[in-house]
Amino acid sequence: MKIRRKQTAWIVAGVCAAVLVGFLVWKMQRPPEVTVFEVKPQTIEVGLSVVGRARPGDLVQVASPNPGQVTQLFVDDGDVVTQGAALATIRATVEQAETEVEVARAAAARAEVAEARLNFSRTQTLYERGFAAKAALDSARATLQTAEANLAAANASVRASSERTREYTIRSPMNGVVLVRPIDNGQVVTVGETLFELGSNSGTEIQAEVEEAYADTLRPGMLARAAASGSEAIFTARVSEVSPRVNSATGARLIKLMPEGGSTLSPGRSIDLTVVVDTRQGAITIPRQAVIDATAAPKVRVVDADNTVRERPVTIERWPSTNAIITEGLKAGDRLVLDPAAVEVGKTIRPVVASGR
Repeated sequence: MKIRRKQTAWIVAGVCAAVLVGFLVWKMQRPPEVTVFEVKPQTIEVGLSVVGRARPGDLVQVASPNPGQVTQLFVDDGDVVTQGAALATIRATVEQAETEVEVARAAAARAEVAEARLNFSRTQTLYERGFAAKAALDSARATLQTAEANLAAANASVRASSERTREYTIRSPMNGVVLVRPIDNGQVVTVGETLFELGSNSGTEIQAEVEEAYADTLRPGMLARAAASGSEAIFTARVSEVSPRVNSATGARLIKLMPEGGSTLSPGRSIDLTVVVDTRQGAITIPRQAVIDATAAPKVRVVDADNTVRERPVTIERWPSTNAIITEGLKAGDRLVLDPAAVEVGKTIRPVVASGR
């Protein structure tokens, strides 16, 4: 009995080993599972994604036309100002002294005019009564005219000197908000140095630079989806201007967009933009990871009817989209290998359609 039991155990063990070996051989020879993407034409938006910055509709940098020391500041960052309001004063001791000199000269000229007018009046009365000669009257008239001319010149000098002095009071050129005040009280400034940066309070625009190759497709009026950096709130904007000039340093063109729906944006805030360039029906898009040699000779690996991997050339639209837009080489129902490096051409596989694509 013991011998029979041992023989039975060996037989069972042998059968199990044979089954295991057969299973391992079958598993090793079984085609591998490979994730594939099934092509399904759909309606897509051709968009251009860029990052822009919000800025006021008008942005003005206020500078001093004269050098000097800042003696008083009237506004700070964030203050609302009106056109003509004083922003700061620059020390103008010499100019004020010169103005005082010109005012004194004008006062002396007025006194000379008053004296010349009295002298002319007396001479005219004497001439009419026959006690003065015609030459004396003409001389008195010439003296009065000279005094009046001197007074006019002195008054003009006062106005000119006053204007020069007023230039040392920096005033706002428009209604707006003080965005930046890079100076402090007592600081010495130079000609042309920015003292204040003002933004208009009439609206906000968004500016962005777009590579010249893609900027040619943009037109005023195009819709864009926008979101402030770090925010999930989406708002719409429209392209208002496409600069005709290309920045030689960056190879980009400036575009401007106007937010819609009363969106308020802080000046300088980064804005993520997607400009909708076109809407296409029945377009084919595939993940870019499925494309081999995308820049030179783009191709993909497709799975044919008998689940064999084949290589096929495709034509990709040269556009900076998240997925590759295929214009030639694929049709509805084609199955693509998502990771071409994971399987060789000619291999038979067990395709597994990727979920959520």
